Amino acid sequence: MKTKVAAVVGSMLVATSLLAGSGYAKPANQAPQKQKYVIAFKSSLPSDYETIVTKAGGTVLRAIPELGGLEAESERQDFLSNLNGISGIQAANPELEYKLDEDIATADGQPVTDIPQDAETYWPYQWDIQRITNNGASYKLETGGTTNPDGTVTHKAVVGVIDTGIDAEHPDLKANFLGGVNFVPAGVDASETGDPNDIRDREGHGTHVAGSIAADGKVKGVGPGLGIRSYRVFAAEGGAPTSWIAAAVVQAANDKVDVINLSLGGYDGIARYTYNGLKYNDVADFLLWKRALQYAVGRNVTVVAASGNDSLNLNDSHAVVDYMNQTYGYLGLNFKSAVKEVPGTLPGVINVSSSNQWSSDKIAFYSNYGSTIDVAAPGGDNGPVYDASRNLDERDFHFRTLSTWPTYLAPYFTSNLTGYALLHGTSMAAPKVAGIAGVIKAAHPEYTPAQVQSLIKQTANDLGKPGQDPLFGSGEANIFNALSR
Repeated sequence: MKTKVAAVVGSMLVATSLLAGSGYAKPANQAPQKQKYVIAFKSSLPSDYETIVTKAGGTVLRAIPELGGLEAESERQDFLSNLNGISGIQAANPELEYKLDEDIATADGQPVTDIPQDAETYWPYQWDIQRITNNGASYKLETGGTTNPDGTVTHKAVVGVIDTGIDAEHPDLKANFLGGVNFVPAGVDASETGDPNDIRDREGHGTHVAGSIAADGKVKGVGPGLGIRSYRVFAAEGGAPTSWIAAAVVQAANDKVDVINLSLGGYDGIARYTYNGLKYNDVADFLLWKRALQYAVGRNVTVVAASGNDSLNLNDSHAVVDYMNQTYGYLGLNFKSAVKEVPGTLPGVINVSSSNQWSSDKIAFYSNYGSTIDVAAPGGDNGPVYDASRNLDERDFHFRTLSTWPTYLAPYFTSNLTGYALLHGTSMAAPKVAGIAGVIKAAHPEYTPAQVQSLIKQTANDLGKPGQDPLFGSGEANIFNALSR
């Protein structure tokens, strides 16, 4: 895993099929380096917030007035201590960064070769969408939009995808693409100019997620008539700081999307940790997360999140802390208190675990679980043989989920398929539920986020132990059942 060395870089986890991980990079002891910080004020941003930051030795990078928070940068080691005692500040800490990691095991296992590029449809390979739409029967009830005589689509509901961007010209997505906003600033790499309209997907993850929601072509999404808006917070490499994601949530809510999908997450909350005797915490980051999600839900936006890919019982705070210490102790970091998985476990969010194709009793091997799981959805895995052996050579990628992939990127887990890829992860499960939420809103625009969540849970297919359980929550979400109520 590649990490970014800074003064302190916090928890990094993305719930993705790309072998995502979470990590802390140890502080640098060499020459002073600029470090990003998150500052949460007690209420609204004061009019002199820039002066406050400047006097403390920093520079404001991004202000989020809706959340009473901002992102700042400083190379001064006393920056945080200089903020102490300022009455309007509730918390400040080094900013956490969420990261997509590259798959390091692509050479193991055999890529899929039996999906023909020239097929008219890939529906036979979409076991996941078939299952949660009752083999497409839900499309006869509601798709999320209507096709006009001129071929354009009138979208009854819109889903905002906060991710790596989108291939806006993909033939299966372009009819439903409604624009978006880029939150990656200039200079992150040579391709980043800070253009707010640059939502081009450089990595692939966001395009795959968007296809699960609203593809309408060779592959189908849960709602092939839903509108999609893209909010890009990841560059080609590296992570997305908390403030970028929080700002994207605010923008999506201001754009009046109906649903937000967050196929990302990390371990945050009230974490306290030490490095070389110095104490740190994540309170300001956590406050920005909570405020951003409250802002969205308060504006009638249903928020869906992936539960994470670490096979952790999210109820067991000791196990989560042990996981963090075992994973990052070699850096000299020592976690002293509980950390939470965010944003999935936060109030108002639909937290999604990952089911698989071959079992009604077991979730995918990587999926987090616990009482905070609301529902499951098909995120795929490597098949039952791999599940039993955990031998990478016995992975069968047919059990993963097929969706859109940028047409300009190389094939992924297939040897001959351009524009489509087979991935697995809770990142692939969450957008199925976001699509279901969007279709429900199309059918019932008067529903509140609480009503949408309640309907999804009430109409899920009960897998695992009868009733609510820590693996599947209320069960595997199903849009046909929801529309048939």
